[in-house]
Amino acid sequence: MADTIGAIAATTKTSTSASDTSALGRARLAENFDTFLSLLTTQLKNQDPLSPLDSNQFTQQIVQMTGVEQQLQTNDLLKKLVSNTGSGVSTAVSLIGKEVRAETADAGLKDGKAAWTYNLERAADDVKLEVLNSKGAVVQSIAPTENKAGDHPFVWDGKGAVGTPQAAGTYTLRITAKDSQGTTVVSKVFADGLVTGVEQKDGATLLSVNGAQVSWDKILNIRQPATTTASAPTGTTATTGSTTSNTGDKTSSPAAA
Repeated sequence: MADTIGAIAATTKTSTSASDTSALGRARLAENFDTFLSLLTTQLKNQDPLSPLDSNQFTQQIVQMTGVEQQLQTNDLLKKLVSNTGSGVSTAVSLIGKEVRAETADAGLKDGKAAWTYNLERAADDVKLEVLNSKGAVVQSIAPTENKAGDHPFVWDGKGAVGTPQAAGTYTLRITAKDSQGTTVVSKVFADGLVTGVEQKDGATLLSVNGAQVSWDKILNIRQPATTTASAPTGTTATTGSTTSNTGDKTSSPAAA
């Protein structure tokens, strides 16, 4: 049995080069460990009373199996460390003050409003926007009339279905879109706004965008915010930097009316 366990350990140690192979190795280890326990139990039941199994032998086998499991866990920790090195706080802090687009349905309700941008892959005939609170309950449902393909800014006034102001916090936008045939139209929800903070939690780098925390890997693009110059003539506004409208420009939509 010792030779069998040694072969199992040698095979399992080769499955730690990537996350998928690590997961596969852990699954195989669990299966092999169950088989090992079954074999050990059978061997103990059927051992020769005059020549019992040496306890040191199967103890060493259990230790060997445990060592392989610890190796897999070590590889997972190393992978997380490498990931944090590339997307850690020191790197993410450079995004503070930058305007980003993140693929997230969460936005913070602050000063009586929360803003999102939703995208329709193609024109839809029936679109329903639902704002959910942190408990997953729908607090507002809106049917916008402008449902062409592309991006649509949506600003919620922070009021519930009966006009009651909702508490500040993080809310989620859920969208349901269908065409005239009742077929689902693919849609996505984004957060467009300035990065106001960076935090690392449970090994993940989180950015504060539109009053909500967004994972680093959800950031789709980064751009310089538009800035107003002091030399603009009276009554006009000149901007420099990106030509893309920032979140401050998205203050109304047919849906929010």
